[in-house]
Amino acid sequence: MAGLPWAITTGGEVALTAAATKTMLQSTAPANQRVQLNGFTVSFQGVSPTAEQIIVRIARQTTAGTMTAVTPVKDDDSLPETIQSTAQKNATVEPTTTDVLREFYVHPQGGYERVFGPKEIMIKGGGRLGLIVITPTGVNPDCVATMSCEE
Repeated sequence: MAGLPWAITTGGEVALTAAATKTMLQSTAPANQRVQLNGFTVSFQGVSPTAEQIIVRIARQTTAGTMTAVTPVKDDDSLPETIQSTAQKNATVEPTTTDVLREFYVHPQGGYERVFGPKEIMIKGGGRLGLIVITPTGVNPDCVATMSCEE
């Protein structure tokens, strides 16, 4: 690891549909280079205090799906290295998900932040990792999300 921390965000609110699965963010490691997921945030703009909770997953994905490209941004813009990873946001066609690595419930009126310990989740060279939300029936809040990674 070269110690080049960076982040990707949804860049604004993403409208969610009730009873749906949506990959909010996906990070793809460069070929032959691992990337570490340092943490993520997700928050919702729900209106009902009695609404069912949303499932948030961190999972490996084997395809890109159909998403909008997003440029990873360095945490420290004075670092001269170039970020080699690529990223996407807001799937309109879901990528193929294989292994679910972490799963959390989050209330649609709130948010969740998770910071991982050293080397807890690694993305293998050329591998993909997605931040996925699954909304229950009758719940469709807007969402914003961030993934913090390091090359």
